[in-house]
Amino acid sequence: MSQNDPILKLQKLLSHKLGLMDQLFSKMMESDSAPRIPEITKHIFESGGKKIRPLLCIATAEALNYKLDKHILLAATIEFIHTATLLHDDVVDESSTRRGEKTANILWDNKSSILVGDFLFSRAFQLMVATKSLSVLEILSNAAAIIAESEVLQLTNIKNINIGLKTYFKIIEGKTAELFSAACETGAMIATSNLNQIKSFKSYGKSIGICFQLIDDYLDYKGDKKIMGKLIGNDFFNSKLTYPIIITLNEGTYSEKEKIENLFKKKQKTQNDLKLILEILDNNNALKKTKIEAIKWSKKAKEEIQKIPQNTITTLLQELADSIISRSS
Repeated sequence: MSQNDPILKLQKLLSHKLGLMDQLFSKMMESDSAPRIPEITKHIFESGGKKIRPLLCIATAEALNYKLDKHILLAATIEFIHTATLLHDDVVDESSTRRGEKTANILWDNKSSILVGDFLFSRAFQLMVATKSLSVLEILSNAAAIIAESEVLQLTNIKNINIGLKTYFKIIEGKTAELFSAACETGAMIATSNLNQIKSFKSYGKSIGICFQLIDDYLDYKGDKKIMGKLIGNDFFNSKLTYPIIITLNEGTYSEKEKIENLFKKKQKTQNDLKLILEILDNNNALKKTKIEAIKWSKKAKEEIQKIPQNTITTLLQELADSIISRSS
């Protein structure tokens, strides 16, 4: 990560608060009766993630001059929810690596990953209650439900060539953008009663989340395996139709659509199949169009932050919206 990366700058600026969040997270993932819980949780928590969602929660509250400590509880809640979904996702996707490390389902087993994920969700709800705010509890519990609902929607659309952009955006708004949005909205809610500012931060989080997922879709076909820590074409091998594939189905030739359909419906896909998909995407400038769509959401995020009184943190949040476009992992 570059020294000029706004995420790194935010992490340094808010290092004390992030440290408190890490301490709380570590304490609550302990279990004397089931030592596998801290083993698995520690493995995924320390595997090199940027912890961008809890960072956004803390940054949002701090940008509005919040002086208490409820944002520490919220940040840990957000990270528990996110970590739980990662454990479950790796089982569903039959993933073997994440951030260059073996996944928990490979190092242990699927059952352990699912059950530890459930434990982390329960910890998240305990922390939600600890905030003593029904509004916060409502937003975060709704977010947890929407994430699960969207994951099921994505699962039921595996290999569905007729999925369409409307359904695609419904999926990513739920499975990715919802937690970004909730992190920013709740961070703002505990810091201010200004509804316009809360609304702006909520919209910022949603836009950042959609942008983040679009770049994920882009990197899945264009990224560097060594930097990303996972196989290129993972979505293709899991038969997930993402933005570059969907727009190619909408805009490509009949022959290209037919090839995509046949390739996605294959039970055993090969690297040569991936090569064919990449050629079709290249012929339609699909990856370039994916990045252009991501830039649109990045601009929307910046527009929302500009509605907030400006300070060091809001400036870095604007820069963060730009940096997502150029990320490589």
